[in-house]
Amino acid sequence: MILETAAIAIGSVIATKALEKTTEKVTETLLDKAGKFLVTLKKQSPHTVAAIEKAPEQAIDYGKALLEVESAAKANPEVAEAIKELAEAAKTEPNPQFIQSIQEFADTLKSQPQQPNSINYKNLANEIKNVFQGNTFNAPVTFN
Repeated sequence: MILETAAIAIGSVIATKALEKTTEKVTETLLDKAGKFLVTLKKQSPHTVAAIEKAPEQAIDYGKALLEVESAAKANPEVAEAIKELAEAAKTEPNPQFIQSIQEFADTLKSQPQQPNSINYKNLANEIKNVFQGNTFNAPVTFN
């Protein structure tokens, strides 16, 4: 699984939570897939889910969360499938506020301090932004 897909999954959950506090709504499919992702990930990595659920109110280490989600997906095919389904639902989400929230998530990744031998957040953020053009998902996604 590539980090971009994990980042989109995490960003989707955070964006969905942020939109819940407004009058904006996302599709039921996206809500269902985000919920399934969290339930499945919680079995593998409960502390990661706890951190993700606290965002956006509390700052989290997105790099650590991404690595933990990727690790969980490699260890558990059910987690990998939930991530894939959530990313697919995010592709078809028509809500412009959701797309804007994903863009903001990418900007947050860019501002994360770089660690040697870890994720290049700027490149990852640019990849996420390139995926979401308007309200269409235009990049191929490969799941390993």
